[in-house]
Amino acid sequence: MSQAELVLDCQNHHGEGIFWNGDDRRIWWTDIQGRKLWSFDPITKNALSYQTPERVCCFAPRAQGGLIVAFAKSVAFYDLATGAIDTITSFEPGNPGTRLNDGRTDRQGRLIAGGMNEATGAADSSVIRIDADGTVTTLIEAVACANSTCFSADGRTMFFADTPERTIRAYDYDPATGMLGAMRTHADFSGEPGLPDGSCVDAEGGVWNAEWEGRRVVRVAPDGTIDHVIEVSTWKPTCCAFGGADLDTLFITSSRLMSSDDDLAADPYAGGLFAVKPGVRGVEDKPFAG
Repeated sequence: MSQAELVLDCQNHHGEGIFWNGDDRRIWWTDIQGRKLWSFDPITKNALSYQTPERVCCFAPRAQGGLIVAFAKSVAFYDLATGAIDTITSFEPGNPGTRLNDGRTDRQGRLIAGGMNEATGAADSSVIRIDADGTVTTLIEAVACANSTCFSADGRTMFFADTPERTIRAYDYDPATGMLGAMRTHADFSGEPGLPDGSCVDAEGGVWNAEWEGRRVVRVAPDGTIDHVIEVSTWKPTCCAFGGADLDTLFITSSRLMSSDDDLAADPYAGGLFAVKPGVRGVEDKPFAG
């Protein structure tokens, strides 16, 4: 067991979607409800934030510059400097209760993004894949709250959680086509204090998961057992990613969402950015290939 330290008291309303950008050597994440993108330099401690016109639920840098972003109800290319938005696809336009939520790129640079029904909690959303040429494919249906999307180092396994199920699934994943194969339960969180939220992987095959309302991040070993616990001094950790020059620092976002004034008084670091060196290195996400 180890303890994460607060590195930026940014008080995000709902921090999420964190990743390391090797090009600018900064950690990036979104404050979904605050409608801001954030970046942080772990060497200089410089933090920057950018107001966005809509909620950004997850995002990734593009190989040719700019960002691909999953807004609440669309996926688009987005230019931070100019504010230009080039929409690729709408998301579930026939279901006004759903929005996009968690996502990451696969090892070939496709974006996989999943949704949730924030109006009713019904399992009527989906997970989609966006290819470099803009083709959109539905991968998973009947989803209540998509989380934990990440990929093994060899790109042949996709991890995923439909959070209310309290499990992390593992799918066989075809790197050539981006299609899912057989699914199995990788980890059971029914005995954990929190719910499985955002995840990332390490170079040794572990899956690191932020437990919503669990005050912790846990490592799921390749055999599906939890073998490392990181305590986080806030109630609602949301997502995690390895970063830093050696990819040996685990950065953790957190949330103030649905917290009362009394909750926040007792949880002064809610919405902050945390970090810890857990003794393993991560695997850097690929930029979107398009």
